[in-house]
Amino acid sequence: MRVVVAEDLFLLRDGLVRLLQAYGHSVAAAVDTGPATLDALLTTRPDVAIVDVRLPPTFSDEGLQAALAARREVPGLPVLILSQHVEQLYARELLADGHGGVGYQLKDRVLDADQFMDVLTRVAGGGTALDPVVVAKLLGRPRRADPLATLTQRERSVLELMAEGLSNTAIAGRLFLSEGAISKYTTTIFAKLGLAADDDTNRRVRAVLTYLGAAGQNDE
Repeated sequence: MRVVVAEDLFLLRDGLVRLLQAYGHSVAAAVDTGPATLDALLTTRPDVAIVDVRLPPTFSDEGLQAALAARREVPGLPVLILSQHVEQLYARELLADGHGGVGYQLKDRVLDADQFMDVLTRVAGGGTALDPVVVAKLLGRPRRADPLATLTQRERSVLELMAEGLSNTAIAGRLFLSEGAISKYTTTIFAKLGLAADDDTNRRVRAVLTYLGAAGQNDE
């Protein structure tokens, strides 16, 4: 994969570059400011970008803003946000365009290199990979009038784990159920959310975006 890395801390930026190269990927650009991030994303059109939320010059939300601007120009451009913070408003906006290819991971919860590269690969492939803390921040309390009202608690649990980017096998392990049972739950979820037959990856992304979009409305 060709990857853009946007991180202002030199040691972390250099570490990410070395990690990517060790796994056989190429770094199209390694930048440390918001404007440079947007320029790199639009110029190199990478397979995936790793972007910190808070970048110079103001250290507020330049990274996320650059990612949003790039995805408006290049719909579906895969972006993995890697941050110490959960910016709820912009995280929802990043997810709201419905194209997938989005991840949001907290730096201090990335446990090892293989885990991180697995997340990056899923995002590059058009999937979603959200840290459980991010999911919890985005979800909030459900209300009666929402597209998820017909889902059972178990179905909601399965969908929440989908949002984290887990496969059916991984969800089955987390919930102590068989993979066949999880497959049936996902089929039911797709039907209840009105997601017509399509490739399974696309339906999973659309289901997750419906889930998080409803949660965003509930918090307003």
